[in-house]
Amino acid sequence: MNAAVDTGLSAALARPVDPRPVKLACRNVWKLFGPDAADWIGKRDGRATSADLAEAKLVGAVRHVDLEIRQGEIFIIMGLSGSGKSTLVRCMSRLVEPTFGTVEFEGKDLLKVSDAELIELRRHRMGMVFQNFALLPHLNVLENIAFPLSIQGIDRAKREARAREVIELVGLRGREHFYPRELSGGQQQRVGIARSLATKPEVWFLDEPFSALDPLIRREMQDELLRLQGVLHKTIAFITHDFDEAIRLADRIAIMKDGEVIQTGTPEELVVNPATDYVAEFTRDVQRAKVISARSLMRPCAGGEHGGVVAPEARIASFSAGIVAAGKPFAVVNGTGKPIGEVTPQAVIDLLAGVDGRGARP
Repeated sequence: MNAAVDTGLSAALARPVDPRPVKLACRNVWKLFGPDAADWIGKRDGRATSADLAEAKLVGAVRHVDLEIRQGEIFIIMGLSGSGKSTLVRCMSRLVEPTFGTVEFEGKDLLKVSDAELIELRRHRMGMVFQNFALLPHLNVLENIAFPLSIQGIDRAKREARAREVIELVGLRGREHFYPRELSGGQQQRVGIARSLATKPEVWFLDEPFSALDPLIRREMQDELLRLQGVLHKTIAFITHDFDEAIRLADRIAIMKDGEVIQTGTPEELVVNPATDYVAEFTRDVQRAKVISARSLMRPCAGGEHGGVVAPEARIASFSAGIVAAGKPFAVVNGTGKPIGEVTPQAVIDLLAGVDGRGARP
């Protein structure tokens, strides 16, 4: 490979810097349970090992978490049951008080704001949806969705007008006067989503919102979330334990284990470059063609004829049938249409067959 081509390929493979500002951040956040936990971790300036915690008889639900969520991204937090993901999200909104560290909203430390300021943030700038739909059974759809606006003291005409807007947005028109018992599980979850959107939140916390739904309805709700995000561009912290769900929805994923964030990255980064054996095992059964991009699989252009063109971000699954049928490499082109590499049919076939570049199965 000549130096000019090598430099261009390296630049193409480099992950672009995300220009969006940080909306929400955790800086060395801990949530410990046990006697004098705050004093104990404070004296250590937020530094402790698992052995230290065990010796002090403390339980580390969240340990030394550093992460940033950028404006407008879907940030997935995932892990097995008991990994700390739900506790972490509750620390972000101060539904659970962190034992140590900083939680920043647009650069402001939420742990230092007054109770009144926090209430205003939750009412007007944060929305929450949980696995349990928590609909009020004695209120109909319109009244359930308008309920958080009534808590804010908004008059009936205005809150019902806003409720009708989000009913239209989530596809529930015609069911305004149905009661929760008269709705399917997917429809009930749409009501929960609409209710959380009624206050026009900037940050949206979703704690396994689809895990109680049947598989087909769950996929429908994932599609609905992506559609809503395309319209609303919310900053979303989304909890799941399902990696297939995560790769469908996520801009980036944080994988947690025993209260710690083990690795953060795009779905592709986690699959291609797992930081630990735990992450590798977590992603082992992922269909790689749905995750890996043309950027990762391309090689320098060999100078022959191309059977098609693809964008660097295109997932292999989206063009695998076409490239195999063409029997020729596809050019990978940047935003200006300039080729930056090519993907060969054999590379795609090897990926689909689970064979790496050395002819061995990973």
